[in-house]
Amino acid sequence: MLETMILGMFIMGLLVCIWCNLSILYALLFGFTLFFLYGLMKNNSVKHMIQMSFKGIKTVKNILIIFFMIGMLTAVWRASGTISFIVYYSTKLIIPKAFILITFLFCCILSILTGTAFGTAATIGVICMTISNAIGSNEILVGGAILSGIYFGDRCSPMSTSALLISELTGTDIYKNIQLMIKTSIIPFIFTCAVYLISGFLLESKSVSLEIRTLFADNFNLHWLTILPAILIIVTSIFKLNVKITMILSIITSSIICIWIQKIEFTSLLKMFITGYHSSNAELALMLNGGGIQSMLKVSAIVCLSSSYASIFEGTGLLDGIKKHINNLSNTITPFGSIAITSFLASMISCNQTLTIILTHQLCNKVTSDNYQMANSLENTAVVVAPLIPWSIASAVPLATVSAPTICILAACYLYILPVYNFFRSKTRGAIYMEA
Repeated sequence: MLETMILGMFIMGLLVCIWCNLSILYALLFGFTLFFLYGLMKNNSVKHMIQMSFKGIKTVKNILIIFFMIGMLTAVWRASGTISFIVYYSTKLIIPKAFILITFLFCCILSILTGTAFGTAATIGVICMTISNAIGSNEILVGGAILSGIYFGDRCSPMSTSALLISELTGTDIYKNIQLMIKTSIIPFIFTCAVYLISGFLLESKSVSLEIRTLFADNFNLHWLTILPAILIIVTSIFKLNVKITMILSIITSSIICIWIQKIEFTSLLKMFITGYHSSNAELALMLNGGGIQSMLKVSAIVCLSSSYASIFEGTGLLDGIKKHINNLSNTITPFGSIAITSFLASMISCNQTLTIILTHQLCNKVTSDNYQMANSLENTAVVVAPLIPWSIASAVPLATVSAPTICILAACYLYILPVYNFFRSKTRGAIYMEA
């Protein structure tokens, strides 16, 4: 009874924040206070509760380090012209009838390179929506294609914080996880491409204006070397180099390009690592501004609070009653089915992707003894289900960034097809994943 009341109060706190348009951090802080007090009521000392909290945060310390590195990387990629180079030459390939499909593919590619859904939405996502308005393409479908594409890479990029978090939680190798993720996403990816391609040909559009390319060309030296930081990410990932080393190499390379090719002063570069890239051109600023360690502080705070929950739940047994029902459910609708349902409910409560992943893992860690199956089940559910919740920051932030309506969630085909396909695959085959 007490457990139900505590969880109910937490949900009420979330709803109040959503209703009042307050930061989700307030709800998470409120939840932390509730769960901390619950632990004290269960005869845990203050010292023990603090130790529990830090134990949870300690499990994601590598993620926090990588968060800051991603902030630096996304800033320096903007400044070095890497993103501009990709956008400039990609826009040459635009075919109006295939634009919805192209939007999806562009977002897939850039999200794989950067590993950040929000960063992809803030760059190529904004550009694709701008071009969409110019050619009269359907903004709902384009918004859905953006949402699908940015989480395609967020799920399977070696630099993705969600992929890294799942790797840490399950004790699995991220590159092996990626191999398994690719196997389970080929059919959903092809089907999604077909839906967007057919939709584009059924809808009217007009010739695309390529003035946007001139904007990038006028503000950056688009030397072929500016693509080198992105190539480094691909090559080092193929050779399974440590993610931190991969990002450090790309940051150093981008920094050299900033100074040598883009003529940015060293002191400005150092400031950029902290505060992000800021263009003096107002039009360019709308599309490229962002990045930096500062941009990752709020996300880091969310991860810290979310990770402390997991340790408190485990130490106090707050979720033990719910876990029993989930274990019984897995015997009826397969382990994958129970993980999918749990992730959907968790994402409705947590309002962010990180806590959805942590809660789902916490609740479902007994439904399978195979860590790689668990890792890939989380990738095929929690990671892509969270953006389907309208009030979750996983969907609200990207859609607001590209100025797209919330209804675009209905057109995010890949986010639906992936879990549904893998659920039916689990029903027909009995198990989804095989060890590589």
